[in-house]
Amino acid sequence: MATITSRAAPPETGDAIDVGPCLDLISRNAQAGREARQVPAASVEALREAGLFRSFVPRGLGGAGATPQQWLRALIQIAERDMSTAWIGGIISVHAFQIALMDRRAQQEVYGADPDRRVSSSYNPVGARTEVVEGGVMLHGRWGWSSGSGHCDWVLLGAIVEGRPLLQTLLVPRADYAIEDSWRVMGLQGTGSNDIVIDRPVFVPDYRIHSQMDGYRRLHDQPDKLYGLPWGQVFTATVAAPAIGAARHALALFAERIGSSSTDPSKGTGDPDILRRVAEARSLIDRAEATLLRNFDGLMDAIAGDEDISLLERARCRYETGSTVVRMMEAVDLLFDVAGGRSVFLDSEIQAIWHDIHIARAHVANNPVPLARNYGAMVLGGENKDYFI
Repeated sequence: MATITSRAAPPETGDAIDVGPCLDLISRNAQAGREARQVPAASVEALREAGLFRSFVPRGLGGAGATPQQWLRALIQIAERDMSTAWIGGIISVHAFQIALMDRRAQQEVYGADPDRRVSSSYNPVGARTEVVEGGVMLHGRWGWSSGSGHCDWVLLGAIVEGRPLLQTLLVPRADYAIEDSWRVMGLQGTGSNDIVIDRPVFVPDYRIHSQMDGYRRLHDQPDKLYGLPWGQVFTATVAAPAIGAARHALALFAERIGSSSTDPSKGTGDPDILRRVAEARSLIDRAEATLLRNFDGLMDAIAGDEDISLLERARCRYETGSTVVRMMEAVDLLFDVAGGRSVFLDSEIQAIWHDIHIARAHVANNPVPLARNYGAMVLGGENKDYFI
């Protein structure tokens, strides 16, 4: 793979993703997705029709040429209706970015016949077993948390491969793995984040293997400068943005129902504590969205001008992205604490959002503690220790 040398124009004004027509359908299907523990196929098809899955597919293979900012705004809009749908929509669509960094044969294999082809993932290498063979790797094992896997034709699996840098991602077709129904959880039920199982070793050719270090080094052979973004920055935004839309949804529900408490009708716009909480929640949500989009504005400006993106800048962006869900937890907690007695019932919409956002915090990319430690050390002159930035 070559480093970035293209002078082609960046996708500064890429095609917007219009998810507006599918939002009402996503709202109607949200509860069915929770109950089935998988987003309904009709909602996934609506995302396909909106062009979401083509966001980062290379243009030469029928991609939409969307910018990360357009894509993130679409995920936030979707999450205002259902966080699970936004979660799998983002996870599935972002994989096209990583595949665009891989060998051309892998890109063609996945998207050549259909640019809407869907790919899930599970990057944790703990359950993987590998053996290096001529021309590739034999792979088997078990991987958890593969969001949206039931709607996908391929999967990207993390593994440690002898003689190669830590960590490798292996691209595997649907015929080579099984999906085990394991997703019984307290939130984000609709993501269907089930286990991927390969009982008997399968062959993965070298051209379908991608190194995390290649994403860190920004290696690709695409003419579009978009793919010069650090892969880690793009992926981690995927699991942050839906929390912003979900928190905005919680605030809208709270505002709609304020003053309707059956136990204390005086609670409402006359209560200074309520007003403070609403103001703080709204500010947290707005700042999170502005920060995420501003950071991508800066990253896109840098690649447009063929400028370096310093490791310190990457660490800052990564820390701020990784802090998003914690901030949205804070915003929703402010509201949930005073949402009234109806919020304790299992069919409460605001309670469902509370659970969704707290489950999102369990994703390793949404743990800001090591990110703060790395960024803080670098501000004080230390070396970067995170290679997913």
